[in-house]
Amino acid sequence: MKLTGIKVLDLSRFLPGPHLAMMMADHGAEVIKIEDTKSGDPARHIGPKSGDQTVYYRNANRGKKSLSLDLKSADGRELFLRLAEGADVVLETFRPGVVDRLGIGYDVVAARAPQVVYCSISAFGQDGPYRDRPAHDLSVCALAGVASLSVDRDGQPNMPCMPPSDMGGSLMAFAGILMALVGRAQTGKGDYLDMSMYDSVISWTPHIAGKVLAEGRAPEPLSERTQGGAAFYRPYAVKGGGHITLGGSEMKFVSNFLTAMGREDLIEVAKLPPGEPQADLRDYLSETFLTKTRDEWSAWFKGRDICFAPVLDLVEAFENEHLLARDMLLRDADGNAHLGIPIKFRREPGEVNMQAPALGADSEEIALGLGLGPDEVARLKDKGVLRTG
Repeated sequence: MKLTGIKVLDLSRFLPGPHLAMMMADHGAEVIKIEDTKSGDPARHIGPKSGDQTVYYRNANRGKKSLSLDLKSADGRELFLRLAEGADVVLETFRPGVVDRLGIGYDVVAARAPQVVYCSISAFGQDGPYRDRPAHDLSVCALAGVASLSVDRDGQPNMPCMPPSDMGGSLMAFAGILMALVGRAQTGKGDYLDMSMYDSVISWTPHIAGKVLAEGRAPEPLSERTQGGAAFYRPYAVKGGGHITLGGSEMKFVSNFLTAMGREDLIEVAKLPPGEPQADLRDYLSETFLTKTRDEWSAWFKGRDICFAPVLDLVEAFENEHLLARDMLLRDADGNAHLGIPIKFRREPGEVNMQAPALGADSEEIALGLGLGPDEVARLKDKGVLRTG
């Protein structure tokens, strides 16, 4: 696999870092998840369980080893640094400054392991006025202006269903780490990445930032092209409950639909700016879609060159034939569900190791692999430096 031979020390918790490290594990990297000796990653305790683990934890940490280590102790710090000497990547998601206070920051690691690519993912980055501000995804999106872009009919911000700054931070950091590994192949030296969830989600706004950057004014969400202002790019209620979506406002799709409906007179309306200028077309579509059920509209659209999709709930989505055909839902021997691998190579495909480690499951093996004797491992366990599963 593409990342076979790469060793990752994963100090991260919750979603952005663990998800990134799991993607590396899916493609062959050896990932050691380093957790505290008390309760480990909070994701172990969040949300529904399937078997003896939460779905959240399993689907962000499969394929990893778990080392439960007290990094506040001198022995624990030394064990980590010895591990880093043989590692390729160190990943952490603590607040800025924490790893330096623990004595395992980049400068300390690089002095002993100059080959390491060291990646810090934080809410706002390692510098700037918001550096020390506590935040999860919602607060980051609020300060980035993104939370203002999805609103209800009264103009009130909606709770986002997905965490864009979490996942944006994960994916941007993933790209940065791989770039640094490519560069290291030429220089032999690693690098430090300061990855900000805030920066990441800001960089995802070129489709909506036009008015801000060109005219100095904020978007009006309900009138924006991709926020519901375009009649052919929005959801519509249907007969009997539920919704469908039109997802393409290009004129060829508009013409195909309106011609089939005998309403060619509205094609010119679709060419007007989004928002109120398209109100007549939006009203027509709203009334029209209420005449059939979701399934009846799905049958009507089948085979027509029009961007259309029914709004599925998540159960329906995970039962969908396309999702299953793409191997995006997998089950282990015990029947536990796993999300599939989205990065699909032809020659070296990833491979899902569906086992997610118990807390400290690999602590003893890892310590012995560093050359510690059984008596030393026992001493560290007695002192609380190591926890074994």
